[in-house]
Amino acid sequence: MRDRHQFGRVDLPPAQARALKRAVRWEWFTIAYTSGTIVLLAFVVGNSQAMRTAWIEDMLSLVPQIAFLVALIFVRRRPSLNHPYGMHRAMGVGHLVAGVALFAVGANLAVEAVIGLISAEHPTIGTVVLFGHTIWLGWLMIAVMAVIVVGPVFLYGPAKSKLAPVLHNKLLHADADMAKADWQTTVASIVGVLGVGVGLWWLDGAAALFISIGVVWDGVRNTRAAIADLMDQRAHSVDDRHPDPLAHRITAYLRAQPGIADAAVRMRDQGQVFHVEAFVVPRRSRISVERIRELSEGIAALDWKVQDVAVIAAAELPEEADRAAEPPDAGR
Repeated sequence: MRDRHQFGRVDLPPAQARALKRAVRWEWFTIAYTSGTIVLLAFVVGNSQAMRTAWIEDMLSLVPQIAFLVALIFVRRRPSLNHPYGMHRAMGVGHLVAGVALFAVGANLAVEAVIGLISAEHPTIGTVVLFGHTIWLGWLMIAVMAVIVVGPVFLYGPAKSKLAPVLHNKLLHADADMAKADWQTTVASIVGVLGVGVGLWWLDGAAALFISIGVVWDGVRNTRAAIADLMDQRAHSVDDRHPDPLAHRITAYLRAQPGIADAAVRMRDQGQVFHVEAFVVPRRSRISVERIRELSEGIAALDWKVQDVAVIAAAELPEEADRAAEPPDAGR
């Protein structure tokens, strides 16, 4: 067994190994890019609440990347006596941490925006001297926001969204979704700044509230998805829209085997790989250990994400087991 690109007891196939390398490079690029935008925004944030909220949102966007890179350290560790399933759930924990951080800070920003609107705080945006010319700071704010949105929306956002399904990594998928939606923050902040410029002071607070609600929603969505996986819900696709089709492939494979009358699975997502319990009803009262080993190896060969397989002979299938008689998208 190779030592490189290892997830628990699973060696990544070439496509996934390449995708992981690219994902790590994009995460480091994102951290560097975002750190630069945070510094840039610090010079133009001024008294605009919308700009300050966008600035904090930029800081928060670093959490998923850091969580991914830290989780990767643990995911690569081999199973041990204390952690017999490996540490794949570190990805799920990282997903949860990112979701909770987004929700907590987003909710705080939303409360501040509401208080600002109720108290009718009138923000002011002054002027600055640039290359010997006095200009309105608002134009610099708009220019900076228009430039920094290029990275998340057109560069690393789409790149990560392509890599996440290849790696079946929900933390990477959530990171990509938040990046691609960053244009909303940009538009809202620009509207808020222009509102102050034309005398509509409340547009700044409204824009800040809009941005913070988006942060809260990202937090709620990611926290909910992470908790569901950590509580061992049936394995879903990387976007959580439907049960993973691998369950159907496994049951179809088992039912096609000679001597197997019926089959069902319990499959849980451990963060990037699956733990599979396959229940089989043999046509005869006995099934050999060698036959169970063959079935287990056959299941593991179906998909690289199968990290652990337990084949269990049973007189009848458990009610909670997934019979997966049809693929998830059947009838759609």
